[in-house]
Amino acid sequence: MLVLPIFGSLAAIGALCWLLFVLAIYALPAFASIAAATWAYQTGAGMPASVLVGLVGAALVFGLGQFLILFARPMWLKLAVALAFVAPAAIAGFHATHGIVQHLMPSETWQTVFSVIGAVAVGITAFVRVTSMAPPGPAGQTPASI
Repeated sequence: MLVLPIFGSLAAIGALCWLLFVLAIYALPAFASIAAATWAYQTGAGMPASVLVGLVGAALVFGLGQFLILFARPMWLKLAVALAFVAPAAIAGFHATHGIVQHLMPSETWQTVFSVIGAVAVGITAFVRVTSMAPPGPAGQTPASI
């Protein structure tokens, strides 16, 4: 009977890590949503209106990011937009990994090492997911012919 809670804990950690990797690209829209909703609530908009402002803010940030990645011509602009989505995801990955690792090892040095590894892994995953939103160029078109 002692094995069941251990496997349950491992399954929960695995599910949370999977959720972190899947939802990493939504860290920037979530931050914008919370910031907009907090601003609306502090100006006296009330709870329902604040939630609505937050949802609209998140949709605008995510939609603007997708639009810029899909239709922006300069590569530096696409990279800047991708990095704007990746940086909050990497920070969230660091803190999520640090929260898990704190319970597993007492050494603060190793906690930081594994947290940085987690941040890099989440950042790379978010970068791949964000850049995969952009469709490939037309068939047969090479960088030299652009």
